[in-house]
Amino acid sequence: MAKTRDTIPPFTLPDPSLTFLSTEADEFSYRSLFTFARYLEKIVQPYRPAGEHPLLIVTDSSAEVVFSIAACFLLKIPVFPLHKNSTQKEVEKILSTVKPAAVISNDRHSAITFGDLPVLNIPYDALKNPGSDEPEVFLFDDPENFAGYFLTSGSTGAPKIVPLKRRQVFYGASSSAKNFRPSLNKYWLLCLPVHHVGGINVIYRSLLFNSAIFLVPAFDEENIRSLLNENKNFEVASMVPTMLQRLLEHTFFRVQFGFKAFLLGGGPITMHLINEALTRGLPLVTSYGMTETCAQIAANPMLKPGGDYIPKQSVGPVFEPNEIDIRDDLGQSLPLNESGQIWLKGPQVFDGYLNQAQNKSAFDQNGWFNTGDFGHLNRKKQLFIENRRSDLIVTGGENVNPQEVENAMNDIPGVQESAVIGVPDEKWGQMAVAFVVLENDNMSRNHIKKQLKLQLQGFKIPKQFISVNYLPKTSSEKVKKSELLKWYMKKFGL
Repeated sequence: MAKTRDTIPPFTLPDPSLTFLSTEADEFSYRSLFTFARYLEKIVQPYRPAGEHPLLIVTDSSAEVVFSIAACFLLKIPVFPLHKNSTQKEVEKILSTVKPAAVISNDRHSAITFGDLPVLNIPYDALKNPGSDEPEVFLFDDPENFAGYFLTSGSTGAPKIVPLKRRQVFYGASSSAKNFRPSLNKYWLLCLPVHHVGGINVIYRSLLFNSAIFLVPAFDEENIRSLLNENKNFEVASMVPTMLQRLLEHTFFRVQFGFKAFLLGGGPITMHLINEALTRGLPLVTSYGMTETCAQIAANPMLKPGGDYIPKQSVGPVFEPNEIDIRDDLGQSLPLNESGQIWLKGPQVFDGYLNQAQNKSAFDQNGWFNTGDFGHLNRKKQLFIENRRSDLIVTGGENVNPQEVENAMNDIPGVQESAVIGVPDEKWGQMAVAFVVLENDNMSRNHIKKQLKLQLQGFKIPKQFISVNYLPKTSSEKVKKSELLKWYMKKFGL
């Protein structure tokens, strides 16, 4: 999709002496990153990664992966990060569409095979080379080059592949900086998975802001509470609502005085969570975004204790020069305060899915993107989200496509048919619940779970299974999921 190009926001290369990455075991400077980038450049050169041939990264959230992603951005090499627990079937489907140049994977115990693709292992010692004092020259330019490819789940059909360009990274970082920009040598907590745009943007924006990352490989609430409460180098943490909710389960959790912001997104944010956080004195930046917009494209200025000058339910205005339009089902623009579908346009919005057929319904003739989400704007052009993509379930910051789960469940012998819905949940934001019509009443829920684990990642497996005699349907044989939700809410008194 063609877009009007603006002058890209300028960014400068970090001073080599500044801290780039810290873990509980080590600390690395930007000089180490620059040296590693030249090392990576040499070992991938024979495979010529570029453009439509990214480096596939299938491993956990480790220092090696953070270095590799940051180095690839410096080298203008596109990446395609995947969850380390991706199934063989998921990988094969991706490889049938994308032709990676090589694979970076340090997981020797993985059962995934990559055909004849070369698999590269990054030794930890490669991160520790101090390098020389010669100045490195990496440029934050070439906005139309690809930064990477990311998977997203739509409300129907298979996950889509979203190519993101460097332009979107630059504009997203510039917009984010208007609300918050961490200081030099201060930590941005990275506890989100790096195969999501939320996690990878902590890396990209820290690099562009010249700030530091503190990596925790897994979300351990007790450890993170201690870090944010005691370590004065922490200024910001990116989280999904579920993570913050887990931190708040400890009655006495507070952050140290110099901590500046929790960047919150990736799922429904309840008023209860916002009020509880503000009561504890936790500064919040609530936001709205998606893979297609390279993370947040709208965000509130800082929500602080007593800061009632911003409507708490709002996710703030859309970042300029991006534009927003609220439309009815016929595609006509609606006035302020009327609810409708959210359409976006601007340099931070992606140019289209990798599968061109998916773009016909996603864009109009003028290049506006239909997010599929619903909301409205108030008189100050602040956005209020009412429903994220109609069927999409956002649970714990992860997107679950109910049709994918239903297809897997219906393939299990003894399952006649099924339907999966998302129900409101204080801990998860939404909880996936499966309604199942069984051919044999003796089939156990544990058996269904066991079979699903062979096909799906853990977060996609429903938290509850409810056996029913039939599924309510329309005259065209479509399941009435709204009726299932009403039935569930009534049964459990929600």
